Amino acid sequence: MSGMASSGTSRRVAYFYDAEIGNFHYGQGHPMKPHRVRMTHNLVVNYGLYRQMEVFRPKPVNAALMTRFHSDDYVNFLRIITPDNMHEYLRQLQRFNVGEDCPVFDGLFEFCQLYTSGSIGGAVRLNQQWSDVVINWAGGLHHAKKSEASGFCYVNDCVLGILELLKRHQRVLYIDIDIHHGDGVEEAFYTTNRVMTVSFHKFGEYFPGTGDVHDVGYDAGKNYAINFPLHDGMDDASFKSIFEPVIGKVMEVFAPGAVVIQCGADSLSGDRLGCFNLSLRGHADCVNYVMGFGIPMLVLGGGGYTLRNVPRVWTYETSVLLGTEIKDVLPYNDYFEYYGPDYRLHMPVSNMENLNSAEYLEHIKTQLFSVLKDVEAVPGVQIKPHADAMDVDAPGEHSTAAPDAGVPTTAGASPIAAALAAAPAEDVSKAEQNDDAPDDRGGSDAREHPAEFFPTSSEPGGPVA
Repeated sequence: MSGMASSGTSRRVAYFYDAEIGNFHYGQGHPMKPHRVRMTHNLVVNYGLYRQMEVFRPKPVNAALMTRFHSDDYVNFLRIITPDNMHEYLRQLQRFNVGEDCPVFDGLFEFCQLYTSGSIGGAVRLNQQWSDVVINWAGGLHHAKKSEASGFCYVNDCVLGILELLKRHQRVLYIDIDIHHGDGVEEAFYTTNRVMTVSFHKFGEYFPGTGDVHDVGYDAGKNYAINFPLHDGMDDASFKSIFEPVIGKVMEVFAPGAVVIQCGADSLSGDRLGCFNLSLRGHADCVNYVMGFGIPMLVLGGGGYTLRNVPRVWTYETSVLLGTEIKDVLPYNDYFEYYGPDYRLHMPVSNMENLNSAEYLEHIKTQLFSVLKDVEAVPGVQIKPHADAMDVDAPGEHSTAAPDAGVPTTAGASPIAAALAAAPAEDVSKAEQNDDAPDDRGGSDAREHPAEFFPTSSEPGGPVA
């Protein structure tokens, strides 16, 4: 491991949380429960970890910022749809894939604002060099597409955070250890060499069905999408044997300026929807390894559907990021009864069979190393649309006295048309109106173009209000 910080004190860690997040509910019987983020925060507080971090409440981003990636009509739909009026929007519900896995519930748009704000605000803190590591456990909703919801995800905060990081960093690395393939993020950056996406996931008759080892990117993005397809039963030793060599090689050849890691907890043993067999330590070892490279790091949540286990792993990973050891015996907290009968942080893994043979893992690893050999050593020519820093007055409100992180107004990364490169900043959020004939999915040619343009790097640090 390279460059591991020797103690938590030398690493500036920021943490984004809004208490409202636990009030949102996908509906009776739905496996996605935002309440798990509130449980995580309560455990973080009762372990005393908050004392070692700067704690922020994210300032809600507006709809225009979401259109840096998502289409205007999709964001507008999310803004106006409610359980009471959804019967008036039956065609749009179908068009935007909202209604089953991604239900309409009270406060849907506010929910999207909350989890997205922490990821964008965290990226701003990294860009301004105010923090070395930023945590947003509410984020990591990696399946959302430009013009549709997918897999419990509505707004893709991972993509929006990466777009913000691209203003300062020539290359950004996205790592995904959720059991499901990070398809929304891969698709967004499939044709660019400025973002490398690396996903370790279950593959084969499993949602979302993408992420084959042969899917490596396209055009300028060829060899910049890395997929490690896995079978049931992945355990700690097997995961370590592939994660560290692959990420080590990626760091060597891609040399990112910033890292976004999606820490979906559904790859843990015993997850309600998952079929891997990782322990908390095995999961957190991935975070620890990436942190060891000393690169600015945005740490996000993601999947995780066994309610008692998600807070365990994200709290433990918070402690790992802080370089602080915490006791296995859980402190008393507001949700103590959830953690019975043992009331301990670490839990045993199951005795399920690991269907990933050493030979299979070695074979896939060799294929990926071959792909990585073709990654160019020097970044390609930067694409330059009109762009500025993000228009947030502050990344959040500090629990004691937060710096007033005013940042100038924005023009976003537009997904739509070449003409937008010269458009005034205030017009960028109206990208779709500049397209002569938008089709039902928001593009002019019935194809997605989420990453045609990227913001230029702003001046280091940027002006602060």
